[in-house]
Amino acid sequence: MTTDVEIREATRDDWPGIWRALEPAFRAGETYTYPRDITEDDAHRAWLEAPGARVLVAVSTTPDDRATVLGTAKYLPNQPGAGSHVANASFVVGPDGAGRGLGRALGEAVLDAARADGYRAMQFNAVVETNERAVRLWLSLGFEVLATVPEAFAHPTRGLVGLHVMYRRL
Repeated sequence: MTTDVEIREATRDDWPGIWRALEPAFRAGETYTYPRDITEDDAHRAWLEAPGARVLVAVSTTPDDRATVLGTAKYLPNQPGAGSHVANASFVVGPDGAGRGLGRALGEAVLDAARADGYRAMQFNAVVETNERAVRLWLSLGFEVLATVPEAFAHPTRGLVGLHVMYRRL
């Protein structure tokens, strides 16, 4: 990752930048199960207001675009109650952050933060199998594919594709 980026806890003031990162990914419909026509208000509730969620942002620290949100991640309990020791997480790098190593940096930051918060493992419930960059990244960070649910995701150009369930201990 470049040295001109800081990863920190998101604030409410970060929402416009978070939405600029999220919206293209949600509209494309290639990597997330959110509705492609999700409203900004619904996205705000899902990303910033999910029960138990902690949200991080990767922001630029260069003088020209200081505090510009380049990517975001959230993590939260995968299940309530007896399953709350396993985290779940979601990540998006916006167009301005692509190719800068932000996915890996956000992934490492979330793993470290979840571990510090007392989570014992992390589970991804729905990694689209055609999202090859993400799958490679998660494998390189120690995740394994536990199962692939066949034809569980309606990709807008590839049709029905599988969703990986991925896991790693913290």
